[in-house]
Amino acid sequence: MDRFFKLKENGTNVRTEIIAGITTFMTMAYILVVNNLFLGPGGAGMPSEAVFFATAVGAGLITILMGLFVNVPIAMAPGMGLNAYFMTVVLSSNGAITWQAALGAVFISGIVFLILTVTKVRQMLLVAVPDSLKMAITVGIGLFITIIGLKLCNLVMVNITPGTDITHAVPGSGFNLTLGNLMMQKDALLALIGLLVIAVLMVLRVKGALLIGIIATTVIGIPMGVTNLSSLSGASWFPSFNNLAVGQLDLVSALHIGLFDIIFIFTFVELFDTFGTLVGTATRAGLMENKAEGEKKVGKAMLVDAVGVSAGAVLGTSTITAYVESSSGVEAGGRTGLTAVTTGILFLLALFISPLALLVPSAATAPALIIVGVLMISQVRKIDWDDFTLAFPSFLTIVLMPFTGSIANGISAGILTYVILAMFGNLATSRKVKIHWLMWVLAIIVIIRFVFMGSE
Repeated sequence: MDRFFKLKENGTNVRTEIIAGITTFMTMAYILVVNNLFLGPGGAGMPSEAVFFATAVGAGLITILMGLFVNVPIAMAPGMGLNAYFMTVVLSSNGAITWQAALGAVFISGIVFLILTVTKVRQMLLVAVPDSLKMAITVGIGLFITIIGLKLCNLVMVNITPGTDITHAVPGSGFNLTLGNLMMQKDALLALIGLLVIAVLMVLRVKGALLIGIIATTVIGIPMGVTNLSSLSGASWFPSFNNLAVGQLDLVSALHIGLFDIIFIFTFVELFDTFGTLVGTATRAGLMENKAEGEKKVGKAMLVDAVGVSAGAVLGTSTITAYVESSSGVEAGGRTGLTAVTTGILFLLALFISPLALLVPSAATAPALIIVGVLMISQVRKIDWDDFTLAFPSFLTIVLMPFTGSIANGISAGILTYVILAMFGNLATSRKVKIHWLMWVLAIIVIIRFVFMGSE
């Protein structure tokens, strides 16, 4: 292992790497429970067993591949935000788009992602889009996830006055978001307790705060009558290979969803999210000190990441991507792929705890979504609010995602308004803002989208 992972060369050892791998697993294992919230029966409609299997196996295998092929301490799993978008695509179609078709869209986006990586177009996109817009996308998705979490546990409720035309309603005119009744709704009260538990753990910097909080909230929910233990009776602790979604993706129907949504959303959001995670984690691990070697490793990591997207769709889950929680393992001393391999093995072993994971109520996982929203919205400080050319597009990107219930609308508005403002700014002022040619291409695609597809 020392020779294969170059442990001594990276100033680490087997014990440190294994501890780092366990740490990473603890901080991101919440996805085993939370992913079912979006993709399962209460979300996109997939069988819970299928979602759990795909999440555990997908995260395990691709993370191990990352460790063995690239030798970096970066873990992979179905990404937050894109699983929410996956659910939105299915639910907003009123039955027109099945979860099988959505998996097909994810698979196609993985192929596109792989082509963009091999042809270096991916790197050009990263240069073309301003950093402020990249950060705004993350912030917007954070708010989008937060609202989903608040609604799922009834902490926030949508009240519609009978007879109100909701297509034209605005808050205060028969259409209102209100605080849930904590005394009458046990799930809302349990979610509030869980939210406070996780927040306190985060303040105390406890490793695995999200996972520990979910478990604690589930236990608290037993005497409250929210956590139902009846599902454990007769449950099998051996991994079930029945009722899986492996190979059930529908590529033909996916093409009918529209190439714009396939390429622009699944690929575009994944593009920036992964790049930031890979580079950020690699830098903190000291892998970028040798620039040439560091860039080579990041390039190989991007290749594994692209393969993981399509592989996850085949297994039956939404986009698998690099996890920012990998930095917790780096902080614990992880420097090589042995950390990732350890994390991946633990995900595979998690198959044997599926009855417990599927026991967790939505009121226990919803607080985790809200906390993830907090972590994602922190990127707002990196937006250049002093430059209105960047501030206004970033603002639209952020607010349109949660307010219109569409990640696509936010990204589209941000790109289009940036190009327009930068163009007029260049014409009217002496200060010239360079607009990358790819931004013009994206802006044209956005216009075509709004003209022919509306906001869907």
